[in-house]
Amino acid sequence: MNAAMAGVGPELEEHRSFLWALFYRLSGNAADAEDLVQETFLRALERPPARTDIPWRPWLVRVGVNLGRDLLRRRKRRGYEGPWLPSPIETAGGDSPPAFEPPAPAGSSPAARYDVLESVSFAFLLALEALTPAQRAVLILRDVFDYSVRESAEALDMSEANVKTTHLRARRAMAAYERERLLPTPEVQERTRRVLERFLTCLGTGDAAGVESLLAEGVRSVTDSGGEFHAAHVAVLGRDKVARLCLGLVKRVSATASLAFRMLNGLPALVIEGLRPAPGFAPRTTIHIELDRDGRVRRLYGVVASRKLTAVR
Repeated sequence: MNAAMAGVGPELEEHRSFLWALFYRLSGNAADAEDLVQETFLRALERPPARTDIPWRPWLVRVGVNLGRDLLRRRKRRGYEGPWLPSPIETAGGDSPPAFEPPAPAGSSPAARYDVLESVSFAFLLALEALTPAQRAVLILRDVFDYSVRESAEALDMSEANVKTTHLRARRAMAAYERERLLPTPEVQERTRRVLERFLTCLGTGDAAGVESLLAEGVRSVTDSGGEFHAAHVAVLGRDKVARLCLGLVKRVSATASLAFRMLNGLPALVIEGLRPAPGFAPRTTIHIELDRDGRVRRLYGVVASRKLTAVR
C-alpha cells in the first residue's frame, strides 16, 4: 500500500472487505478486485463527495461499481488469449464466508438469491460472463448483496425502471446456470473431495479406466494460462480425450512437487507447486472440479496464469 493509501481514514478502511467482496464478484478476478478497491479509495482522496458527514458506503459503491463496469467493457474489447477462468480465492470451508468476506449482518433480508459461497463459485462466476457489464452489476447488487431497486439505481446511475428491466434480462441469461445449479453444501463439498482424491489416485497409478469412470460423458476441461504459459487454447471435450490429457499432464509433476487440498471458491480443490520446470510451462497450478448430479466430473478447470493466482497462498 502506498503512502496515500496508508492515509485513508478508518471511515474508509472499514468498507474495504465489503468492497473487495463486491468487486471480486463483479470482475471474477482477485487482482482486479484489489485494484478497484485502491482506485476507489484514491478517488475518495482526490475527489471526495461533497458531504463527508454521511455514510461513505453508497458513494464508494457507486464509484467502484462504475469503475468495475468500465473494466469489464475494456476486457470484452481487448479479448483474452485462450479460455478465461475466474481467479481462485481461498474460502474457509464449511458454510463460512469466503476469505475477505465480512459475515452477513444480523437480520439481513433472506431475499438474496445467491449466498456468499455460491456467488464465488466457478460455476456462478463463469455464468456471469454471459451478461453485459450492466446486467452483471445489477444481478450482483440485487441477488447477492440484496440491494433494493432504489439502492441499485443510485449505485449504477440508472433509473429504477431500467434496473428492473436489466435485472429481468440478467436472470433470463442465467437460466442455463439455474437448471444445472448445484449448491456448495457440506455434502457436495465432501463428495467433491472424495472424487478429487480418487481422481488423483487413478492418475498416480496410471489407471486410465479408473480416470474415465470418474468423468461424465460430456466432460469439459478448460485451462486458463492467459497466454503466459503453454496450455490448450480451446476446451478439451469428452471422456476419452480429457482422460488422456490428464494422464499425459501428470507426467510433468515431479517427485518433489507439493500437492495440497484447499477450499477454493467454495469447493475442495488442489494446489500444485513445484511442477517439473520446463521452458514455457507453469510452475504452479490450481485444479478444480465440478460434479454433475450423478457425482461424476462434468467440468475440470486448471488455472496457471500467474496473475490469477495472487489470492492463493
